[in-house]
Amino acid sequence: MNRNRLIFGTILLCVGALIALSINRAQSQSDVVAKGKYLVDTVGACGHCHTPRAGAEFDMDMYLAGHPANAPAPRYDFSMMRQGIFLLTAPTMSAFSGPFGTSFASNLTSDNETGLGEWTEAMFIGAMRTGHHQGEASNRKILPPMPTKHYAQMSDADLKAIWAYLRTVKPVKNEVSPALNQRGRPY
Repeated sequence: MNRNRLIFGTILLCVGALIALSINRAQSQSDVVAKGKYLVDTVGACGHCHTPRAGAEFDMDMYLAGHPANAPAPRYDFSMMRQGIFLLTAPTMSAFSGPFGTSFASNLTSDNETGLGEWTEAMFIGAMRTGHHQGEASNRKILPPMPTKHYAQMSDADLKAIWAYLRTVKPVKNEVSPALNQRGRPY
């Protein structure tokens, strides 16, 4: 009888420990996602470019979905430099044109086809560290106004938190145009 009680007590203790670990892990994952949301929405202000505007207001149906697929893009003309103009922006505030070419805010939602759904955490961190689309494996640079030099200085924990949060963002199907060079052709 005592042996059975000991075995049963040991099993209960182990199950309790596993439940406690699971709860702790869920809480810590929840904390990481909350930290990522804080970094995306406040410190990084990602939505200021990656969430298009409808007039002065953000279009929250397109939260972090990037430049709308059918929206017009600005077109920079080098003669604008003489006028002191170095950057143009689309009315949506999600596409930018300057001497570097034209860049479009990417779809950061978890959509598998048009967003970050197929990306891995390593690809995301690589992109932030190197300033290259999908990390070191890509030759395509992430163009201005994305502050890649600032993101490259973020801690691994912060970038992982941002990634964890972006994985929870509602997927929005929005095929963003590829970046264009100074002649208006894809890089």
